[in-house]
Amino acid sequence: MILVTGANGNLGSATLAALHARGVIATGGSRTPSGGMRQLDFDDHSGMDLAGVSTLVLISAGYAEDDQVIGRHAAVLDAAVRDGVRHVVYTSLTGAGDHLGFALAHRATERLVRACGLPWTILRNGLYAELFGGLLMWVGSGVESAFGEGALSAVARADLAEAATITAADPAPHTGRTYDLVGTPITAAQVADRLGVPHRTIGLGEYRRRLLDEMPEFLPFQPPMLASIATGIRHGFLDNTGPDLAALLDRPVLDPLTTAVAAASATRPGAAG
Repeated sequence: MILVTGANGNLGSATLAALHARGVIATGGSRTPSGGMRQLDFDDHSGMDLAGVSTLVLISAGYAEDDQVIGRHAAVLDAAVRDGVRHVVYTSLTGAGDHLGFALAHRATERLVRACGLPWTILRNGLYAELFGGLLMWVGSGVESAFGEGALSAVARADLAEAATITAADPAPHTGRTYDLVGTPITAAQVADRLGVPHRTIGLGEYRRRLLDEMPEFLPFQPPMLASIATGIRHGFLDNTGPDLAALLDRPVLDPLTTAVAAASATRPGAAG
């Protein structure tokens, strides 16, 4: 049986749905399980149960400081070894993202995965097209961002879920492989053009100020992470391309621009639902 962690999250739920669509026996693990999922709390080390799991799809447990994220991943890998899991698929971060504010936890986890003694596959995921579109800020009749003229090799989340599904459903051919799963470079100006609105670039200092002052719901570690994405795109460090995703899917990748436009449209003031 395949178990997908973080199954109530966006990537985890999409991966689990893709596995079920292929008729693959799989379940989800979550801190708050539903619909037959397995209870799996990464912070409850003694209570983790992976008995009966053949392949573990370890969706990164981000949204915390590095030490907490790495500790969570180490605990679940220890449980995988203890309970006889036979393969681990880890969703990491594209190799071009080493400078990003959340890269260290991914690279440290990759070390843990390689050292755990289990067969493994590492999926170095590009940033979501949904995220790119969602980070554009509607101001008046247009959008603003700190991305400048830089491009992001964004990926539709559905493509990454399918890539995880393919590797988990038949992991043997992918043992010991690290795939860099990036899409086609897109810019904020292209998204704005599709939306039929102007795009204005703001400075990184202004962007950080907005994150800190106007969005108090963020946890302390989140504004630096988002600012690192903005400067990475703006200065041309995240426009890498590569063949791994299309080769793994055995089809052309989904158009990230269309996905980003849909995400930006959903946040437009007055947008339905």
